[in-house]
Amino acid sequence: MKLRNSSVSAREVAARAGVSRSAVSRTFTPGASVSEETRRKVLEAAEALGYHVNQLARGLTRQESGIVCLIGSDLGTPYRANLMKALTQHLQNVGKVAMVINTDRLDGSVDLALRQAIRYRADGSIILSGMPDKSITRLCLNNGQRLVLINRDDEHDGPLHINLDEAAAMGAVLMAFLRAGCRRLAFANSAAGTPSLMAREKGFIAAAATMGLDVMTERHGFTCYDSGRVLAHRLLTRKERPDAVFCVTDLIACGFMDAARQEFGLRIPEDLCVAGFDDIEQAGWSSYGLTTFSQPIDDIAARAVAWLDQGGRSDAQPLPSFIRLPASMVWRQSIRKG
Repeated sequence: MKLRNSSVSAREVAARAGVSRSAVSRTFTPGASVSEETRRKVLEAAEALGYHVNQLARGLTRQESGIVCLIGSDLGTPYRANLMKALTQHLQNVGKVAMVINTDRLDGSVDLALRQAIRYRADGSIILSGMPDKSITRLCLNNGQRLVLINRDDEHDGPLHINLDEAAAMGAVLMAFLRAGCRRLAFANSAAGTPSLMAREKGFIAAAATMGLDVMTERHGFTCYDSGRVLAHRLLTRKERPDAVFCVTDLIACGFMDAARQEFGLRIPEDLCVAGFDDIEQAGWSSYGLTTFSQPIDDIAARAVAWLDQGGRSDAQPLPSFIRLPASMVWRQSIRKG
């Protein structure tokens, strides 16, 4: 099979299609005016010759590369994977390309990867979680990037901040526990200490305090299934065992529920009510039936990408830089109905 020439120029495409060089440029520019007949001729010629637009070279001319960095940790977890899926889809819809930077490793590789992305003239970055160090935020801003911060508490003017109304969600789950007749409350958290996780813990404790109730609190390890099992051992071996537990994420809740049933012989929700957060796919499995809160993932992605996209257009209407979105309660059978 004969390989196509990778250095085909726009001029050659124009000659084959019988159109001007500018017509070729307009065909490959989103939103540019070009007739359907001209577009058809150009695309057929480009396909025949194996022509592709050099987006990096185009970016040097128009000061926009079309690249957006997605920066985050725990990218393999169900919630983060769903958020990545939504963000990449919305970016593609506006003609942008995602460059993923994984911040799980606590070494110089993260800083190196981000600096490489900056050298590629990335237009902006979206930091997906509270885990990456705040120095990453400063590096992005110092290099003139447009920046979106999701579920973080960085105090910087300029970026778009998207957060959830954690307090309202915690008040809702507390009332669900109380209606189920629960009074011995517990909160199972990881040791990650990210802003969103700590906001849930503080919100739950504050909501309980308004009802004159104390909360047993435990933190352990990463925000994962295995931590849920460890947290179950810590809370369920107490002299005064809780009758309701809020787990800071669904993954932790799944581990907690498995340990409660398998190792302590507890029935859920008859002996113990459990709730989680994120509404991952596993939460709806019949073995869990977990009451949880659904994050508005598609809305988060749409707002983040719209804000980044409007920053590159002179005719764009200003959008708010601080957004707080609700998390909807998804009722399942892990909490007794009062």
